[in-house]
Amino acid sequence: MRVIGATATRAIGLAAALLFASYPASAEDEWLTSSSLIKSESQQTTFERYDYVNPDAPKGGTLNSVALGTYDSFNPFIVRGTQAAGLNYFGGFLWDTLMQQSLTEPSTSYPLIAEAFKHPEDNSSATYRINPKARWHDGTPITADDVVWSLNMLKKHSPQHTRYFSSVVEAVALSEREVEFRFDQAGNKELPHIMGDLPVLPKHWWEGTDPEGKKRNFTQPTLEPPLGSGPYMIESFAPGSEIVWKRVEDYWAADLPVHVGRYNFDRRRYTYIQDENAAWLAFTKGGLQDIRVENRSRRWATEYTFPAVKDGDVIKKEFPTGGAEPMQGFVLNTRRPKFQDRRIRQALTLAFNFEDMNRTLFFDSYTRTDSYFEGTELAATGLPEGRELEILEEFRDKLPPEVFTDAFKLPVYDNPQAERSYLREAIKLFSEAGWSIKGGKMTNDGTGQQFTIEFLGNSPTDEITTGPYMAALRKIGIDVRLRIIDPSQYVNRIRNFDFDAVASIFVNSLSPGNEQREYWGSKAADTPGTRNLAGVKSPIVDALVENIIYAQDREELVAASRVLDRVLLWNYYWVPQWHAPYVRIAYWDKFGMPEKQPEYAGVDLDSWWIDPEREAALAEKYRSQN
Repeated sequence: MRVIGATATRAIGLAAALLFASYPASAEDEWLTSSSLIKSESQQTTFERYDYVNPDAPKGGTLNSVALGTYDSFNPFIVRGTQAAGLNYFGGFLWDTLMQQSLTEPSTSYPLIAEAFKHPEDNSSATYRINPKARWHDGTPITADDVVWSLNMLKKHSPQHTRYFSSVVEAVALSEREVEFRFDQAGNKELPHIMGDLPVLPKHWWEGTDPEGKKRNFTQPTLEPPLGSGPYMIESFAPGSEIVWKRVEDYWAADLPVHVGRYNFDRRRYTYIQDENAAWLAFTKGGLQDIRVENRSRRWATEYTFPAVKDGDVIKKEFPTGGAEPMQGFVLNTRRPKFQDRRIRQALTLAFNFEDMNRTLFFDSYTRTDSYFEGTELAATGLPEGRELEILEEFRDKLPPEVFTDAFKLPVYDNPQAERSYLREAIKLFSEAGWSIKGGKMTNDGTGQQFTIEFLGNSPTDEITTGPYMAALRKIGIDVRLRIIDPSQYVNRIRNFDFDAVASIFVNSLSPGNEQREYWGSKAADTPGTRNLAGVKSPIVDALVENIIYAQDREELVAASRVLDRVLLWNYYWVPQWHAPYVRIAYWDKFGMPEKQPEYAGVDLDSWWIDPEREAALAEKYRSQN
């Protein structure tokens, strides 16, 4: 699957989604020029460009951004090293994929490197045809051999791609421009489509030698700027301090429909700053960060009072989102024995007082998240019935009985007595699991050890959102603390699942599929770098994920997704937090932008452009002030 993130930049992140369709099976000789996993082929129309973009948007200027921490590698596909800003597991600015996800429609992709694809009726394989205009930045054509090499190397060395493309047995170059992907199964309707997410890498460059004559090694971090195919290339860099991306003026795909009116900045400069507070100060002063996606409601409500805001030089704007809402919460690492009892996880969920936090910290700007498929028809509601109940019956003896008898509800702290009631219930659950309060400490009845939780964070501001929860847990005798570490350490510890509890976020698409193995599968739980942060290892969850992947129609997919949602919720792997149906963005008033933005994605920053007159006026004003 491919998921659209709130900022909708090219550096969107891994969990990107292509998924289910009532798609007619293609004939062996039927080439498809778009990929929709929700719309049937007859419902699709010719795609000429996104309807919201300005096709005449001017090119030029520099977009200044900040990045937290440091970096030491231009290879984002391996576990070792910290990737530079502008890169991600699906290529980022530098490498194109076979197809590109739509910013306006869920589960839809349009041609990029591949101009078309086809698959047999049983979906046992997929063939992609490369656009004859596709070129690397050195002018060399992109070939089927590059595609085959890319898949093989990514499956071998990238944990994310190992899981994502796990069902691909082999890729075979049928000709210079056609490559066939063969699967280990038939009937999986998603597989032909997710191959469009494959980032294509230059075989001849990676198998060549560097300027010193040394053979390049894909398995190692590198600070040699790689050869790419995307809209930007690395112009200059200072490891850990700055990286500047330059727009490729003769970019081969500049006129493709997915790129019309987009990628308008000549340069994208990232300045590295050590923590989030310093990044905030950099934004208020101008020059280092032009656009800020604000995820802190208190700051949004109270701290945008600096002179540039009062003078109208910094604009605040909320962009509504129309797609699935994110699941954000505290992940409980069940690899730790203390979190393996479901009653403990339930107790920790009961202690989370969202209502007070929303009122005192967030100005009532958030809504409680109570589904892993929030905001979609895939979210479980009420009691299971119909097809949902039929699926659950197969596992009745191994599921919490409440799955069948109660509608899932999170605690609601709506009166002064609620805290006492929920904490008393939490203490009872701890007692049933073999813990009791002695001397004010939640103590294991067998070992006498106190229950402890270390929350992992990467910014001092994590104290704001974690502090009230920790205070509640201390009331029931838990020894709880927040450990703040630098961003690089944080990334490495998350990759290696080295934490008790951590705040995380992800978005499911309207058509979930193979990526659910990455989120919840037992194999992913033991693979560093995967998204199964909670360490879920459940044969039932594995089976439910397969039900989603092999759903034969939309009705079956909806039922299977709701069942998975129920089972995950009732097992309390995450303590759900909150969401808002919009993206908050503040920006220095130097931009032009389309009158509307894509509602599904929220905002497409790559459709903005620099207004030279506004930029010059700002520069003159603040130069004179300084």
